[in-house]
Amino acid sequence: MSMTPSHMLPVQQQVEDNSLGHFLYGLMSAFPLFFVPVLLSLWFNLIQKNVNPESVLGSHLRWQRTSIIGLCPFFIAGYWISPLWLSLPMYLMGVTWFSYRIFKGWISLNDGLAV
Repeated sequence: MSMTPSHMLPVQQQVEDNSLGHFLYGLMSAFPLFFVPVLLSLWFNLIQKNVNPESVLGSHLRWQRTSIIGLCPFFIAGYWISPLWLSLPMYLMGVTWFSYRIFKGWISLNDGLAV
């Protein structure tokens, strides 16, 4: 019976389940559907209490919250600016910025990187 030295034993790495992050990015990417999926994503995001804020998933949950909340000023400004030719660029900038945040965050999560 041979004994294996302790430094030769395989090290088990703790794998984090990022399926919640993928699900929330999927909901956020469906924002053209009257923003209902985005609000649902924000609600799911806010009720997560057992996620370590220093983990990869924790950084993505924070990224998603700031993305959704950061979209609000664009839409509020677009709503309050009365000429259509001024409000449409505000909406377009908000949607472009939000789409970029979804794309960058989802690619980073897929690669296992914090944002």
